[in-house]
Amino acid sequence: MITFSELGLDERLVQATDSLGYVNPTPIQEKSIPVLLSGTKDMIGLAQTGTGKTAAFGLPLLHLVDEKQRNAQALIVCPTRELCLQIVKELDLFKKFMPSMNVVAVYGGASIGMQIRDLKRGVQIVVATPGRLIDLIERKAINLEEIKYVVLDEADEMLNMGFKEDIEFILQNTPKKESTWLFSATMPAEIKRVSKKYMKDPFEITVGKVNTANKNIDHQYFVTQAQHRYETLKRLIDFNPGMYGIIFTRTKLDAQNIAEKLTREGYDIDALHGDLSQPQRDKVMNAFRDKTLQLLIATDVAARGIDVKEITHVINYELPDDTEVYTHRSGRTGRAGSTGVCMSIVHARESFKLKNIERLIQSPIHKLEIPTGKDVCRKQFYHFMDKLLQVDISHGDYDSYLPMLQEKFADVSKEDILKRMAATEFDRFLKYYENSEDLNLREQRRGDNRRENTRERGNSRMDERAGRGRESRDGREQRNFSGGGNTTRLFVNLGTKDGFYKSSFLQFVLDMSDLKKEVLGKIDMKEMNSWIEIDRNAAGQMIKAIDGKNYRGRKIRMNDANSR
Repeated sequence: MITFSELGLDERLVQATDSLGYVNPTPIQEKSIPVLLSGTKDMIGLAQTGTGKTAAFGLPLLHLVDEKQRNAQALIVCPTRELCLQIVKELDLFKKFMPSMNVVAVYGGASIGMQIRDLKRGVQIVVATPGRLIDLIERKAINLEEIKYVVLDEADEMLNMGFKEDIEFILQNTPKKESTWLFSATMPAEIKRVSKKYMKDPFEITVGKVNTANKNIDHQYFVTQAQHRYETLKRLIDFNPGMYGIIFTRTKLDAQNIAEKLTREGYDIDALHGDLSQPQRDKVMNAFRDKTLQLLIATDVAARGIDVKEITHVINYELPDDTEVYTHRSGRTGRAGSTGVCMSIVHARESFKLKNIERLIQSPIHKLEIPTGKDVCRKQFYHFMDKLLQVDISHGDYDSYLPMLQEKFADVSKEDILKRMAATEFDRFLKYYENSEDLNLREQRRGDNRRENTRERGNSRMDERAGRGRESRDGREQRNFSGGGNTTRLFVNLGTKDGFYKSSFLQFVLDMSDLKKEVLGKIDMKEMNSWIEIDRNAAGQMIKAIDGKNYRGRKIRMNDANSR
């Protein structure tokens, strides 16, 4: 097995990896580092999050840049502030024995003045989010003319977030770059287009199969009725004591509402969504990293770039509309060789989505029963007993209290003491789940089965046709829609030129308006404009929420298409 010392890295970098306990590189590091050390070869690295991509490009950058020069020679672009800081943190560890090497992070939500001062002090490597980097370029606070190496990390996520034009602008403004390194978990068509336009014969490295999920993750799904989603979520949390996880919702309103409900019921949870200010976001993330919070509930957009180790579970409160998003969600767990679980709460008519996801990740998703109330109580009880037996009693003068305890419990049997301990710990669970219903979809009377099965088969066929409709060439997206004849069409001056895909556009308009996806019908996207079919009763709310707002410096216009 190859070691870092055999890769040809600067001795000081090998010394740093040794001090960190890193002896053998991961597959992406072993394949990438020898190629990148030449400094003249463009490269595309395809690997899941958590496989060691930061070291795969970070170590070669630290090896190649000249620390005697005080100007920016390498640029790393990533989608979010969290990932930006994570990369800088890792690079700081690797440059431990390179005292003259400076790495600076520039990102939105923090003082741009402070970041400008940091840049002026002299820096060799800049790690940036696209928006803040362009802001610095326009202020002439950073010069990309001398940049030799450009790294695009989590490139697929940046494109999904609408940064396509920003990325192209950055690549156009680094005229002297000797090589471009692109790292991504998936390979959508947009990445292929960018690579063809801005990269020369890139060397492609794939760790695992493209778009496949981490094999250390157990994929599970639970079928229930839509109105039982929240109860199912609670039951899954209760059935997995010790869970440290992220719950994904489709909209920020869902994230906030569920977090508030669970908090009122005593769970250590908080929400991460687009309405939070940067200090609020930092507070939530710090609490989650410190494990003060057991659970984090987040939208896909808000969770971009979150890199937290030891996450045991990911729960999809609803399946994402874009199947590739599932890969990003599930990739938050099962990292660095550990195992993880990805759970999805679905209804009976989402079978086509599960099949599409299975094809994408090339891994089975196992159907499991939603635990009964008795199952939950039993699991919690075993967990409590295990914790009790593992309590360290070697520290503390507990022996001095034994005579008092023995006297106090002289007339109480051991069995009664155990029962009282159980009642103290589990009274809430026992009362809550005493008469709990079965949340699985199997409670029909025998005489109803034939009619229900016929209806489900019909709905399934319609949903499969709807799923195929998403891939149609005219760009129309079909979802379950019950608007009947009471619908209207809205016009909006946003389109594919603004960096939207159908799924990201759907997420955007729903997040902005706090509406449910059920109110939407067909979405017809063109290059400059889009048309949205919507329940007439919800149209006013969407127009009020979106019309007049700004998107990347441009004013959004939205109105009833029939009034134009």
